[in-house]
Amino acid sequence: MSRIGRSPIEIPQGVDIKIENNHVTVKGPNGTLDKQLHRDMIIKLEDGKVIVTRPSEIKMHKSLHGLTRTLVANMVEGVTKGFQKSLDVNGVGYRAQKQGKKLVLNLGYSHPVEMEEPEGISVEVPSNNKIIVKGIDKQAVGEFAAKIRTKRPPEPYKGKGIKYENEVIRRKEGKTGK
Repeated sequence: MSRIGRSPIEIPQGVDIKIENNHVTVKGPNGTLDKQLHRDMIIKLEDGKVIVTRPSEIKMHKSLHGLTRTLVANMVEGVTKGFQKSLDVNGVGYRAQKQGKKLVLNLGYSHPVEMEEPEGISVEVPSNNKIIVKGIDKQAVGEFAAKIRTKRPPEPYKGKGIKYENEVIRRKEGKTGK
């Protein structure tokens, strides 16, 4: 049995959950999230906890069991604490800055790269070489951080580019002369 799917999800104070035909709506202090989950999963609200069960022991239901529970748990965590991803900009002359709702990146191209903040995501630039992406939807935060990273992924020789804060870049040795 799924160890993750089996554990119930505690609902903190100030969080309201509605479940109708596997359409889960979670309201909390940071905002509201709603998601349509797989129709086969059984999602119940019992005495302050959300319990996810599966209808049978077939492989697909086993796979969906832990996934469904984790998606609901991420929604609850998002509306209470929120999620964030930190990115570092490394390289001479590489920098990031915020102009209104736009993130402007100077990454060694002949032009600055401008990115618009998506709905529900906020971007902070505490210094020229640090970007923090925040939001209540874990998937949207990760996706926007990945889009920022693709503008100049880190290269293995000098380590220049945009990387996640905790990402380790495997460095390669350069050419050696004769």
